[in-house]
Amino acid sequence: MKSYSYIAKDAKGKQTKGVIIAENERDFQAKMKEKGLFCEDFKESDSSNSRSIYKFSTKELTFDCRQLSSMLNSGLTLVKSIDILCKEQEKEKPKAIWQDIYENVQKGESFSESLKNHEGSFPDFLISMVGAGESSGSLDVIMQRMSDHYAKENKLKNTVKSAMVYPIILLVICLVVVIFLFTFIMPTFIDMYEDPSTMPALTKMLAAVSDFLRYKWYWLIGIAVVCFIGFKYAMKTPNIRVKIDRFIIKGPGFGPLVTKIYTGRFARTLSSLYSSGIPMVECLERASAVLGNSYIDERFVDVVDEVKQGESLSAAITRTEVFEPMFCSVIYVGEESGALDSILEKTADYYEEESDSAVQRLVGMLEPLLMVFLGIIIGLVVCGIYPALYGSMESIENE
Repeated sequence: MKSYSYIAKDAKGKQTKGVIIAENERDFQAKMKEKGLFCEDFKESDSSNSRSIYKFSTKELTFDCRQLSSMLNSGLTLVKSIDILCKEQEKEKPKAIWQDIYENVQKGESFSESLKNHEGSFPDFLISMVGAGESSGSLDVIMQRMSDHYAKENKLKNTVKSAMVYPIILLVICLVVVIFLFTFIMPTFIDMYEDPSTMPALTKMLAAVSDFLRYKWYWLIGIAVVCFIGFKYAMKTPNIRVKIDRFIIKGPGFGPLVTKIYTGRFARTLSSLYSSGIPMVECLERASAVLGNSYIDERFVDVVDEVKQGESLSAAITRTEVFEPMFCSVIYVGEESGALDSILEKTADYYEEESDSAVQRLVGMLEPLLMVFLGIIIGLVVCGIYPALYGSMESIENE
């Protein structure tokens, strides 16, 4: 599929702009003709290129799923609901995507297949749930669940963003203070030494840092760029990515907090999938993939194999040593009672509340670390300039 940005005129001669998703130029021209538009200019971009793919945000997915659920519940057909949803889109790219989905569904293609045609724009989780809703005839219920799911995902993201505002401001202040001390304050006191060889070792070290920041600051930019590129490359290397993702959930202090966040997302996703009638094996594959952690994905390959062989879900998950023992015990109770979907839903509510607290505690760990870092830097600078200040005071007294 390709994305075509166009400039065209309608039957009244009014100029209009937009985006159409089509298989090729002929298909694009046919769709333009259906719309009653005369194309003046158009630009093609291959949708397989990640830059041209429009990825729906959690906020947009929440709105779209809620609107579809409401319209389907009120008795409107799926085709009419998608048509109305398309007209409600404010941005051109999502409007073009929904327009293409509307046209495909109108031609008889399933809703899930139409969503799948726009790979990268919609999450695989949503596509799986829509497919399950179509099979069970409960698409309106599924859309409501998806709306609730993405609303909670959006809430968690906003919580993280809000919590990170103060640490980011504090970090910027730390960097500004450090740069100011080394580029303006330190040189003034270093000039007090008539003979640089008489400077204490600490002062010499700080003077070297000051000179580096003043005259070779471009090296820092180069080092930062190299580190960024190196990190991006490392994250694309499977072995390194697995080790980094393992450290994220096993690291001291922050590991258990990150695990709580993962547990809440996993429980909610597994509950939504399982209650929709999707087979447990597919539920596990989809639910683990939603977490975006390669180490957990690797561990869940064994879980899926064990469940296929008849092993209980609670026992298989316990052996991964990823989630808390309490969560594994809850799954065991759900399996024994035959109410796994409802118990998972309640557990998800609990862990999502814990996730909010975990985010606050994670951010709380950053603040004292930044304050300690700033204190150490200021302390070193004071220790470095004190001999020069003391020497100058002595020379004044001798005069």
